[in-house]
Amino acid sequence: MRRREFLEKGSWILGGMAFADKLSFAPSQPLKVAIIGCGDRGLGIMEMMQEFPNYFNVTTACDLLDFRLDQAKKSKGSTAVKTVRDYRQVMDDRSIDAVVIATSLDAHFPVAASALQAGKHIYLEKAMTWSIEEATQLVQLAKQYPKSTLLVGHQYRYTPLYFKVKEMIQSEYLGNVTQIDCRWDRNGSWRRNVPAGYSDEQVNWRMYRKYSGGLAAELLSHQIDFINWAFQTNPDSIMGYGGIDHYKDGRETYDNIQVILRYDKKGMIGNFGATCGNAHEGYNFKIKGTRGTVLLLPHKGVFYPEKEIKKELQTVDGVTGATRLEWNQDGGINIMNEPMKDGTWYALREFYNSIKEGKQPVSNVLTGATTAVCVHLANDAIYNRTIKNWKEDYNFK
Repeated sequence: MRRREFLEKGSWILGGMAFADKLSFAPSQPLKVAIIGCGDRGLGIMEMMQEFPNYFNVTTACDLLDFRLDQAKKSKGSTAVKTVRDYRQVMDDRSIDAVVIATSLDAHFPVAASALQAGKHIYLEKAMTWSIEEATQLVQLAKQYPKSTLLVGHQYRYTPLYFKVKEMIQSEYLGNVTQIDCRWDRNGSWRRNVPAGYSDEQVNWRMYRKYSGGLAAELLSHQIDFINWAFQTNPDSIMGYGGIDHYKDGRETYDNIQVILRYDKKGMIGNFGATCGNAHEGYNFKIKGTRGTVLLLPHKGVFYPEKEIKKELQTVDGVTGATRLEWNQDGGINIMNEPMKDGTWYALREFYNSIKEGKQPVSNVLTGATTAVCVHLANDAIYNRTIKNWKEDYNFK
C-alpha cells in the first residue's frame, strides 16, 4: 500500500469521525422504565438514565431483596419510585414501556422471555443468557415478538472509539491481524457484604456456578463480543484453564482464568485472561496486525504502527520528519483525542433511538446469543479441561 493510499484509507484517524452527542428524535414523553435487579449494575443504569430526563422515566424498581429496593429508592433520590419484589408485576403493568434486566445471570432468560411476551422493550445486561439453550430460545422468541426492541448491554463497544477501531479493522488499516491479547484483571475478592437476614448465595451470586458465568461472563464477554462484532466472525474452537487459586473462601467460580479462542476463518488466535489476584494490567486489549497494533482501554485507544508504516506516516511530500501526526512518548498515535463518555451513556442513547426507529440495536439478540455461546463454551472448556468446537447450530440468523 502506497503512503498516499494508506493515509487516505485511514484519514479518519487524523481528523476523526463525527458522533453526535444528541439523540435522533425529539421526545414526545419519556419512556416509563422498570429496573429489574437493583444491585450495583442496575442502580448504575438507573442513575445514568437520569442524564436523559426527557427520554427515560424510571417508575419502578424490582428486586427479590428488600435492602436492594431501599437502595434503589435512595439512588433515585425520590420515594416516588414504586418498588415490587415479583418481576411478573412489572410485566402486568401496562404503563411500563421498557425494562432494564440486571439480575443474576441465571434469571436473564426467564425475565427477558416474560418481557418479550408482555410487549416490553428490553435492555438486557450481558452475558445475554446463562446457557446455549436459553440463547437459542431467546432468539426464537425475539422473532415472534419483533415489535419489542432487545438490546444486550455490551456497553463498551458503543463508544465512538470502539466504532472507529472496528472501521480500522474492516478497512484493513491494521493489515493482517493474527493475534489478540486481552486482560481484565483485579486485585480483590469480588465479594459484597451480606446484610443480616440474607444468604451469601443471594448477595454474592457471582461466586456460584448455578447463578453465574464467572469471570468469563462478567468481564471477558465484553472483549469477546467486540472481536465477534468487529471482525464479523466467531471462534471455531475454544480451550481454557482456570482455578480457585487465591481466594479459598467457598466460592465455586474460578478467580483466575485463561481462555484461547481460535478463529480459523480469520487466521487469528485470541487470548483472553482475567484474575482477581493482581490489578497491574487492569483492562487492556491489544489487536495485532502486520501494519500495526491497537491498544484499547475503556476510554482510550492508541495505534502503534510497525516500523516501515511509521516511516511512511512520518513522510510528508517526500520530506522525512515533516510529520502531521502527534506521536506519544511511546511511539503511538491517539486514535481519538476527544474525551469519551461512559459506554452506558452511548448504549442508552442507542436503546432509545432503536425503540423510536423500530430497528435492531447494534448489540442485539443475535450478537448477544453468539457471545453467550462463546462464554458458555469457554466455561465448559475451563471447568472440564477440554476443547470445545463451534457448531452450525450456533450461527444465529
